[in-house]
Amino acid sequence: MLKTRHIAALAGALALAGVSGAASATEIRFSLDWKLQGVHAWYYLAEEKGYFAEEGLEVTIDQGEGSAATVTRILSGAYDAGFGDMNAIIQNAAARPGEAPVMVYQIYNNPPFAVLTTADGPIATLSDLEGRAVAAPPGSASTKLFPALAEAAGFDASKVEQLSIAPNLQEQMLIQGQVQGALVFNVTAYINLLGQGRDPDGDFRWFPYGEAGLDIYSNGVMVSQKLLEENPEAVAGLVRAINRAVQDTIADPDAALAVLSEVEPLLDLDTERKRLDFALANLIVSPESAELGIGDLDTDRLARGIDTIVSIYELPMTPAPAEVFTAEFLPPLEERRLPTAGN
Repeated sequence: MLKTRHIAALAGALALAGVSGAASATEIRFSLDWKLQGVHAWYYLAEEKGYFAEEGLEVTIDQGEGSAATVTRILSGAYDAGFGDMNAIIQNAAARPGEAPVMVYQIYNNPPFAVLTTADGPIATLSDLEGRAVAAPPGSASTKLFPALAEAAGFDASKVEQLSIAPNLQEQMLIQGQVQGALVFNVTAYINLLGQGRDPDGDFRWFPYGEAGLDIYSNGVMVSQKLLEENPEAVAGLVRAINRAVQDTIADPDAALAVLSEVEPLLDLDTERKRLDFALANLIVSPESAELGIGDLDTDRLARGIDTIVSIYELPMTPAPAEVFTAEFLPPLEERRLPTAGN
């Protein structure tokens, strides 16, 4: 069972008798995108090393229900910040201007969305999905973006049967032939297949959304409009703390994963190390992130992505890039560089 972590912030006055530092801390309720995994290591490392505390923050981290669901959680007021999908922000910003969360630290430079099929199955191209069934978890961004994938790749999404299936059953149902495809997060599905003794590269076909024409961003750290407007100092502190922990995790992944094992002793650290390595290589490290550093993005690319999402979903308006992302709270570039960028 995943343990909810409560991160106590310490203040300088804590040493004074009768004064509690936690009483003056800013409380932030933070939602992950899914159950605890290696790609969440930096959040718990920020707690363990006291980075949140140094910023005067008291953060509560809960597991999530899908990267798109993080946006819904924040919109509801239940959470102040979280790790979730940029494209869900765009959709909500168009429908509810001025209410949707804002991305403040872009982590996944490449989108993790993919259609997974078996190598010996009937799906050789995405068009072959027509007339077939796919596993489609309802809270997943991969499911929500499937119509956009169809538009970009030139097939009819209405001719594909989407079965609402729990994410943890996708790979099993595909292997058993109950569906012909699965709408997955590659970073999760790849490791799930390894855990089942399968060869993710040899036994399966992967159809990444990005390679099919959806040049979009994905997960990062987002905050509510309320937190952004009422306490920008807390937003800046949250980003600084997470960025420090991201850099620490890249420098020493095993140390970061050891912290996770204290949070959830049932985690398989070898598996989570593979997941973390996969995410770094396929989602985080890119020519763009090498140039701009982790957390930032290319505004022109974001604008193209917004246009794509607006067009596919026939949204009522086109949000400006500044409505869904701000670089205002990012630490200096030298603090955000990837090791491959010269650090």
